[in-house]
Amino acid sequence: QVQLVESGGGLVQPGGSLRLSCAASGFTFNFYTMYWYRQVTGKERELVASITTSGDNTNYADSVKGRFTISRDNAKNTVYLQMNALTAEDTAVYSCTARRLWMSYWGQGTPVTVSS
Repeated sequence: QVQLVESGGGLVQPGGSLRLSCAASGFTFNFYTMYWYRQVTGKERELVASITTSGDNTNYADSVKGRFTISRDNAKNTVYLQMNALTAEDTAVYSCTARRLWMSYWGQGTPVTVSS
């Protein structure tokens, strides 16, 4: 059974940091490119960051460049999103996605709220 389980979300003050984790199971994790998306209710889902199978290449949305870092540990079947200098505009539900060719798997998401 394929599972992607996000964790690490919560309430944080502006300027603070959070580290999200996404634990994968049920498929060959190191064959899949991994993505973090976020979505605010009523708005389109936004691609935040991606990382290739080996972790050698990463990409970021302009809105998070220099503040967020995506990484993965293939030995632990886990992808991470380190988020620094958070602002209210980062408030959203963050979810991870695994994608390879025509296959995609999605997690349920973890909410992040940036507020004082």
